[in-house]
Amino acid sequence: MGDPGGFGRSAERGASVGRPKRPTMSDVAARVGVSQALVSLVFRNQPGASPDTRRRVFQAAEELGYRPDTAAQLLRRTRSRQLGVLFTMRQPHDVGIVEALYPAARKHGYTLVLNAMVDTRDERQAMDELLGLRCEAIITIGTTFERRHPVAHVGGPSIVEINPLTRAAGTDVVRTAERNGIRQAVDHLVAQGHRAIAHIDGGAMPAAEERRRGYRAAMRRHGLADHIQIHPGDYTEESGARAARDLLARAELPTAVIAGNDRCAHGLLGTFLRAGVRVPEDVSIVGYDDSQLARLSFIDLTSVRQDAAEAAERAVRAAVERLDEGRTADRDIVLNPTLVVRGSTGPARTPSTPDGDLLR
Repeated sequence: MGDPGGFGRSAERGASVGRPKRPTMSDVAARVGVSQALVSLVFRNQPGASPDTRRRVFQAAEELGYRPDTAAQLLRRTRSRQLGVLFTMRQPHDVGIVEALYPAARKHGYTLVLNAMVDTRDERQAMDELLGLRCEAIITIGTTFERRHPVAHVGGPSIVEINPLTRAAGTDVVRTAERNGIRQAVDHLVAQGHRAIAHIDGGAMPAAEERRRGYRAAMRRHGLADHIQIHPGDYTEESGARAARDLLARAELPTAVIAGNDRCAHGLLGTFLRAGVRVPEDVSIVGYDDSQLARLSFIDLTSVRQDAAEAAERAVRAAVERLDEGRTADRDIVLNPTLVVRGSTGPARTPSTPDGDLLR
């Protein structure tokens, strides 16, 4: 009998002979007619190659099926040039920021590593995973980042927080001028003749407290302190629907409602429409974020716009200033929102309950 082990080794050698060769960086360089060092610069997004050379390198790599070994590249580098992103998947506006972070990071020669916040793990665990992947800076979006985490102290990576729940020393913050945004919403409604303007609260969510304060201040500025109505809620459709049911149970509806965000406004709008309340003829509704949800044709929501692209660019720029330019002082970057008027707001109705039995 022959040696079974020998047969196995022979078969393995035969299989390896027939396996197609994996393309290498030198193959790409040969195809383009440039040095391997120049190809390496292109794939590391470093200066030194012309736009035409970059185009030809990427085209050759596509034709050959070459993909850089990212893990090996990271091991050879003293710096990873990676930015970690910690975000939730609950808010459409946050997703818009994540999308805008990609071109912003690429422009500055960085790549992104995403880590989503989910119910099955806390922020500490998600942050530790990003640190384990050698991220040089962490960008958080709308999180309640734990201040006692070691990275918040000297020696950890740079941290940039977009619309955080609270601000911590040692971090950069990119945030919206929330009071200004709510003031624009109140001003718009008052100009339409509204006086009974309610606000659905964002609860303990990021920016909610500033929006509450902005609402109160704007109402008082218009002499409407007696009309201030703040209803409990959060940034979900369910909270909007719940607030709508509470309002329908009252003797008279407000003529306008400013929701905590677009998702809350969506729940509010749907519940009102099912109850026979016309929007905006009976009640005007304003959202906050101007997310993709607000721009859907069947919603057509007036909303306070937060510029996701600007927030992303300023956050990446803040990280780059620390990593590449040596800045050490904390920055507080405040972005001004704008009100986008659509079909969910209109002139105030006369102060009486809309026609129809709203409780059915």
